[in-house]
This record gives sequence, structure tokens and C-alpha cells, in this order.
Amino acid sequence: MSRIWAGTDCGKTHHHCLVLDAEGNTLLSRRVANDEPELLELLTDVLGLAGEGQATWALDMTGGEPGLLITLLVNHGQELVYIPGKAVNRASDSYRGEGKTDARDALVIADQARMRRDLQPIRPGNEATVELELLTARRVDLVTDRTRTVSRLRATMTSMFPSLERALDVTNAGPLILLTGYQTPAALRRIGLKRLETWLRNRKVRSAEALAAAAVQAAERQHTAVVGERHIAAMAHTLAKEVIALNEKIAETDKLIEGRFRQHELAEVIESVPGIGPLLGAEFLAAVGGDLASFPTPDRLAAFAGVAPAPRDSGKTSGNLHRPQRYHRRLQRVLYTSALISIRCDPNSRAFYDRKRAEGKRHVQAVLALARRRVNVIWALIRDRRCYQVAPPATEAA
Repeated sequence: MSRIWAGTDCGKTHHHCLVLDAEGNTLLSRRVANDEPELLELLTDVLGLAGEGQATWALDMTGGEPGLLITLLVNHGQELVYIPGKAVNRASDSYRGEGKTDARDALVIADQARMRRDLQPIRPGNEATVELELLTARRVDLVTDRTRTVSRLRATMTSMFPSLERALDVTNAGPLILLTGYQTPAALRRIGLKRLETWLRNRKVRSAEALAAAAVQAAERQHTAVVGERHIAAMAHTLAKEVIALNEKIAETDKLIEGRFRQHELAEVIESVPGIGPLLGAEFLAAVGGDLASFPTPDRLAAFAGVAPAPRDSGKTSGNLHRPQRYHRRLQRVLYTSALISIRCDPNSRAFYDRKRAEGKRHVQAVLALARRRVNVIWALIRDRRCYQVAPPATEAA
């Protein structure tokens, strides 16, 4: 039975597919548009080359631009494997020539798939996983935009009214509402303490009295108007409005994520782990693909998340462990953050952390060690479909 490998260098508007046989001979090399008719024609031609044999498709992306191609291949029962783009770039150095083209990249992808047996299969995503991936990615974008806008607001206020910028925490709703009405020292002095407090209370601002007092006190410390104060104040008003709007969008997205997460079959198991709530749980499911089918052991999951150290031994040097360079950043953040929270709410996690600190490990090292240990727990709980318990369940023999 003959076997062929179809390496595909994925792009936005076009893909380049190159097919190799078992001896490494090129059977087909074609650039196809990212449209269904052209992709179906390519699939027909590749299957014609395979005949009664098997065709393995290798891609350098698992979603996004090649989403239509992956769906078509899955619907036709094709075998798909994934080779990371970084691995393709490194492998390209061992091939003849120094140029870089889509055809050359497709050749490297196909040849690596032909020779390697450790490539991850590409599994079709389900609706729940796709939705969680979209929602969590959207939330990351919104939080990034909010952080950038808050930084601009602080810089703007510092250039005009530094004492007020120091007095306000613009990550809270109350100071933002204040800045939508009053930004300059003169305006705050004109309205006065009592009227400002009433203005804030009418807008349902918490601790309106303390906030008004801090703002008026800051205004009394500055009686000089900087150059361009009117324009700077207008910019501060606009930025404060943007932060408020972003906070509302993030809150809406959080509700959508929580609702979709609680509908997942693993939600109860994951949320039972101390330190993991709906948001971190949703990011965990989005990172691993909705289940642990791609991680036959907890060691594979820990390596994928970057909480397992990678050895760098050479010669007489052994035991030289370092943080891995290739890992899923967002999954590592989920495991690290949840481990950090669990120290305060789970006695088992606290005892493990204290033991690592007593061994001389720094805070970050102890938390990473705890995150690695918790990977074993999470993996076992999902495998057994049972919830976390502070005390281990009694065995049948006991």
C-alpha cells in the first residue's frame, strides 16, 4: 500500500501544497486559493495520487487562516498532523539552498511529516471549544486595550494635574466617573466639596465623600494652569469614557464566558479545583482543546504548559534545568495564577508551598512547583470525572 504526505504552507488568501511519496519524490506542487472549489479540486488530485494508499496532510497552523481547509479535510476523513512554524524554520536550515518560498516551506513540512513520528494530530474542534477560544481571546484583547488606555489617561493627567492623578485610582469606577465631569483644578475648586459630593452621589459612586474630598484637596495644591490645559482636559475626558466603555464590554464578555463555561461537561470538575473559577477554567479548556485527548500523561500536559523544567545537560554537566522556551503562555498563566490563589484557600496547596519555601526555593519557584503538582491533580480528576476534595477519598480497602 502506497503512502503519500501532503505538506501545506498556509496563508491568508492562498495555500501552497506539495506532495511527497515514500522515497521523498515530489508528486505535486501547487498554489491554491483559499476557496472551497479550489481546495476540493486539490483534495481530489491528492487522493488520486494516493490511490488505494493513505494520504497524510501536514499543516503549520491549526486554525484561523486554514480553517476551511481543515474542515474540508476532516469531513473527508483525512489524517492531519501539525508541525509548528518554528520547527519548520529550524528544519529549513538543513535543506539545500538559502532562499525562502512557499514551495520550499511546503516541501519542508511534507518531508518532516514523512520522517517524524512525534507530530501532534489535528483534531476537529467542537462548538463549545471554538466559542470559548473566541470569547477568551476577545477578553484578552479588551483587557489589553483597557491597560493601554489607562496608561494613556494617567500620563495625560500627570502632564496637567499630577496631584489629582496621584489621588485617584483610575482602575476604579468612581474616579473615572469623576474625570468625565471634572478634570482641571479650577473646575474642582469652583464646584466645591459639597456640590461635588452630591454630583457623585447622584451618579451612584461609592465612597463619594472620600473621593470628593481627595479631589478638592488635590485642586487646592495646584493653582497654575499648564499650557494647553483645555485640550488636555478634553483628552482626559475622552480617555475616561473609553475606559468605562471597555469595563462594560469586559463585564459583558465575562458573563458570556461564565455562561458558556458552566455548560461544558468538565465545568464542575475543573471549578472544584481550588483557585480556578469560570474565567480561568474557560481559558484552560480553550488552551487544551476542550479535553485532554491530546495529553495521554500529565507530563505531556505540564510540558505543554511550560511548568515542567527542560534539561540542558552537556558533557559532565547534569541536572541543569531551565524554563522551557516553547510552551503555551496563556495556559501557563492559568496554572500559575490558580496555584497562587490556592495557597490562600487550600490547606494542601499551602502545605506544599511552605515545604518548598523551607527547602530554600524562592517564591516564584515554589509557586511553579505547586503548579506542576496541581497539573497531576487536574489531569487525574478529569480522567476520573470526579471533583476535588480537600481530604483524599477513603480507599475501598480502608
